[in-house]
Amino acid sequence: MSKEPRRSDDADNEIGVITKTRPKTKRPNLYRVLLLNDDYTPMEFVVHVVERFFNKNREEATQIMLHVHQHGVGECGVFTYEVAETKVTQVMDFARKHQHPLQCVMERK
Repeated sequence: MSKEPRRSDDADNEIGVITKTRPKTKRPNLYRVLLLNDDYTPMEFVVHVVERFFNKNREEATQIMLHVHQHGVGECGVFTYEVAETKVTQVMDFARKHQHPLQCVMERK
């Protein structure tokens, strides 16, 4: 047996746990896209808008249009800010192009 003092290599003898810190991700804010009722835009045009820009079938689009007509406002969908903003712009541009005063807005959910 050797009489040399024992060397302690802590690096070789330690067992450690590697932890990976994850950044906390926050869900994006959601926005409701709403159509507002007016006395001039034809109901069929509103149904067409809902079908085209919100991917609703004829029955769903009709229900939304009737809700807008009866209550003054109706929700077409809930989206992230950028998507909601794009939908509002598309609907407003389309309505203006067809000379209808239909209003579309977004509000934070």
